[in-house]
Amino acid sequence: MSVWNYVVTAHKPTNVTHSCVGNFTAPNQLNLIIAKCTRIEIHLLTPHGLQPMLDVPIYGRIATLELFRPHNEAQDFLFIATERYKFCVLQWDAESSDLITRAMGDVSDRIGRPTDNGQIGIIDPDCRLIGLHLYDGLFKVIPFDNKGQLKEAFNIRLEELQVLDIKFLYGCSKPTIVVLYQDNKDARHVKTYEVALKDKDFAEGPWSQNNLDNGAGLLIPVPMPLGGVIIVGEETVVYCNAMSFKAIPIRPSIIRAYGRVDADGSRYLLSDNTGLLHLLVITHERDRVTGLKIEHLGETSVASSISYLDNAVVYVGSSYGDSQLIKLNLQPDVKGSYVEVLERYVNLGPITDFCVVDLERQGQGQVVTCSGAYKDGSLRVVRNGIGINEQASVELQGIKGLWSLKSSTNDAHDTFLVVSFITETRFLAMNMDDELEETEIEGFDAQTQTLFCHNAVNNQLIQVTSNAVRLVSSTTRELLDQWNAPAGFSVNVATANASQVLLATGGGNLVYIEIRESKLLEVKHVQLEYEISCLDINPIGEDPSRSSLAAVGMWTDISVRVFSLPGLDLLMRENLGGEIIPRSVLLCSFEGIPYLLCALGDGHLFSFLLNTTAGTLADRKKISLGTQPISLRTFSSKETTHVFAASDRPTVIYSSNKKLLYSNVNLKEVSHMCPFNSAAFPDSLAIAKEGELSIGTIDDIQKLHIRTIPLGEQARRICHQEQSRSFAICCYRNTQTAAEETETHYVRLLDDQSFEVVSSYTLDAYEYGCSVISCGFAEDAGVYYCVGTAYVLPEENEPTKGRILVFTVEEGKLTLLAEKETKGAVYSLNAFNGKLLAAINQKIQLYKWTLREDGSRELQSECGHHGHILALYVQTRGDFIVVGDLMKSISLLVYKHEEGAIEELARDYNANWMSAVEILDDDVYLGAENNFNLFTVRKNSDAATDEERGRLEVLGEFHLGEFVNRFRHGSLVMRLPDSEIGSIPTVIFGTVNGVIGVVASLPHEQYLFLEKLQSNLVKVIKGVGGLSHEHWRSFNNEKKTVDSRNFLDGDLIESFLDLNRTRMDEVSKAMAVPVEELCKRVEEMTRLH
Repeated sequence: MSVWNYVVTAHKPTNVTHSCVGNFTAPNQLNLIIAKCTRIEIHLLTPHGLQPMLDVPIYGRIATLELFRPHNEAQDFLFIATERYKFCVLQWDAESSDLITRAMGDVSDRIGRPTDNGQIGIIDPDCRLIGLHLYDGLFKVIPFDNKGQLKEAFNIRLEELQVLDIKFLYGCSKPTIVVLYQDNKDARHVKTYEVALKDKDFAEGPWSQNNLDNGAGLLIPVPMPLGGVIIVGEETVVYCNAMSFKAIPIRPSIIRAYGRVDADGSRYLLSDNTGLLHLLVITHERDRVTGLKIEHLGETSVASSISYLDNAVVYVGSSYGDSQLIKLNLQPDVKGSYVEVLERYVNLGPITDFCVVDLERQGQGQVVTCSGAYKDGSLRVVRNGIGINEQASVELQGIKGLWSLKSSTNDAHDTFLVVSFITETRFLAMNMDDELEETEIEGFDAQTQTLFCHNAVNNQLIQVTSNAVRLVSSTTRELLDQWNAPAGFSVNVATANASQVLLATGGGNLVYIEIRESKLLEVKHVQLEYEISCLDINPIGEDPSRSSLAAVGMWTDISVRVFSLPGLDLLMRENLGGEIIPRSVLLCSFEGIPYLLCALGDGHLFSFLLNTTAGTLADRKKISLGTQPISLRTFSSKETTHVFAASDRPTVIYSSNKKLLYSNVNLKEVSHMCPFNSAAFPDSLAIAKEGELSIGTIDDIQKLHIRTIPLGEQARRICHQEQSRSFAICCYRNTQTAAEETETHYVRLLDDQSFEVVSSYTLDAYEYGCSVISCGFAEDAGVYYCVGTAYVLPEENEPTKGRILVFTVEEGKLTLLAEKETKGAVYSLNAFNGKLLAAINQKIQLYKWTLREDGSRELQSECGHHGHILALYVQTRGDFIVVGDLMKSISLLVYKHEEGAIEELARDYNANWMSAVEILDDDVYLGAENNFNLFTVRKNSDAATDEERGRLEVLGEFHLGEFVNRFRHGSLVMRLPDSEIGSIPTVIFGTVNGVIGVVASLPHEQYLFLEKLQSNLVKVIKGVGGLSHEHWRSFNNEKKTVDSRNFLDGDLIESFLDLNRTRMDEVSKAMAVPVEELCKRVEEMTRLH
């Protein structure tokens, strides 16, 4: 049953809503604090850029984020208010590197109409009070006492009902606010008020200004000595104070974000809705303002916040595109721009639509999103895995092995890259121009295949071939000593470290050789009963150049064995079972824990905990990484050692919280890999894949990898078609001419590998693309793209006309086959039993695909169903149709074949304004609505009365805190049937803040277990700022607030893995379940995303 659901975030919010700068973590440290709706990030400004210090969830949607400094404090405090009327004041605790709550409270009123223009929270520059405008006609005051503590809040009546902005003025003896408002004739004015704290009322302010620019929307208070306020309109910018009034015209634009450059407020950065950045300069003689100047600097993402950091470096936070760290240069570049982008921070928001596809055909879903808005619109390909950024590559066929060597033991960097082929070995080295070129290592044998190479002690190098082991000086490159294979035998597999060599010849002979100065010494030789398939003596003990253990994989009995060195005594034998031989073994250590990894020829990997003293193996685990043989190598990235498993599905094995994690690498088949840390390519990997050798750096070892395809226009809908290997998107572009702004809408066809636009179809003037699907029809073998449109005319409230367009893809081109005019906007299209189901304004319409006499095809209306306000979101399953209405929640319809009619079966009688729906199973449906809640409803087919059967019963309710635009069935991870989570159905969702999340339907027993864990975690993990988890997750709209039910908060549950051991023990004791068991069960859940 899909009644019990687990909601978890796979990709955190990236939409930057607020940012501010100050000395938060220490009096002498400059911090950038960023709010991403439900998370806060604290960064430290260092000479090398921004260094992250903390990233925490907030149990609320952040409405206000302000730094302030109470009297007698050496550093700033942080004030946060949430959309559900909670607030807190946070202070940094340097000892624990964490936040402590100085104050918290609730500022909601029992009555009052929430403001239309969003909440406003402001702090008096002299720290006398905090002002909040939350409800029309009321201004809430939270006063400070003289010790900087907050006192009880009170409301003051505000005559102005349509407030656009409020700010505190600087340099006033009494706290003074300036209010920008609109009167009932739509004219805009500015007024000032003094806040009389004793009387708890307003007094007349020092000045006011009537009849401003009709588009005035932003107030910027100017610090002393100038004081006053800047009023930013759509066509003018005005400076205003008690004595003076200065105005300048600007190019028509909407400016919502500003950042102050100088402490005295003489320069401001302004960003408009097209991403153009301007510098506003107040010219003044001492404290008398003489005028305003505005200069165009260049282009950035469309900014939601601007924070000037230091030395002309500015943080531009964006809700519609990637956030940026930019530098303002004194001289313009060739394009005339003063803006230089130093860094980009990926933002997926707003995700208007997405689809789940398996582009690599590897059984792993990727999410392709329509992200961003306006000029920052893009497609993002999000997949679970690690990217390799290629730095250089060369075509080489038939590579059989790769090793990197240094020119002396103590060198920091690698010099040589040894590449082995079936009949020869080549040596590459970096030349003076940082290019790889062929070189010679005289003492090495280049005429044969190399089986293994390594750096050896005392500036020596070792090479193992099928007939010999050669010891060569790394400085003179001469041969120092050679061990030859016995007559009639050849070396099959070999391995070495800095002072030891272990090799196997035919007939099961295992030979152990020690490397001395200029000498190779055969120490021990044993004969085993079967042939040897792989070996490893990677040192994981105290001594980095020697190993006391050897791991050996065997043919015939399919086992892995552990021998002691130097004696080659058998310590442990583990039979692996099955028929497939081990192809690669590796001794390695993660986070100080020794492991033995053993990879088979069919892509399975065994991991064991290794006891280094006794050589015994424990805790055997098996996982499938691919289908081809795997070869294992260690490499290091950011001071940590990881393992690279090269195969048809290359994987990085790493450890977090003492657990092995597997993240796939975004490369097709990789046959060999070795670390290559050269001066020109620091921390790089050399990778051999089909026909080429490439050198690249590896991304951060993390779960999700994101690829960006910039469109320069906004994509609204996306759909994938397997047969034509293409995507269709509905998108629009704004073109600005001198006279007006025009929007043109398109249907574009993109290749699903290169993401290039291969074909476009331009829609009519005023015609919007509203929906797109790929579908087939009954009695027709073809596959088509169907696009639903609407004519959005300025004079109409609702579209009265639209079209359904049927395209086919022929030789990479979109060809229009049929079109059908509709009497409204086609909000949704679904393939339905070989027909096409469309949601058009308030009705559901079914079309069939009929053959005309002339052999052409057309859509013909078959039947329909009225009775919705606006049918926006439709999902189907079999003959059932689930409709998400603009304001009337979810209803369930059924198509009756006999009558050829669609009837309503049941509906949810709650008034939910829907934003997305999905069918979880035959009886349970999932909805998201515009108060950021999720809920599930169930049809009561076995209820006794008609009235009950006609009602969809609400089962689950949960406050997600995110606006969901789309649900889709699918998974971001490899669904391996042998894993325990392989059978859990998942739905992915995408939100306005750029969150990608997963709703997983759990078996009841598992749900109860995790529910108990969640209730115990709430006691141990306290919300930042004292905000309550229970209150945050409670379902909340204008009518009601109820506790969440039948939904679990996966983010909270998975944060169990980040707790320290004492707090884990606390939870484990309360649950009466061992910590290891808890970790295992929670870790299983993390595999869902």
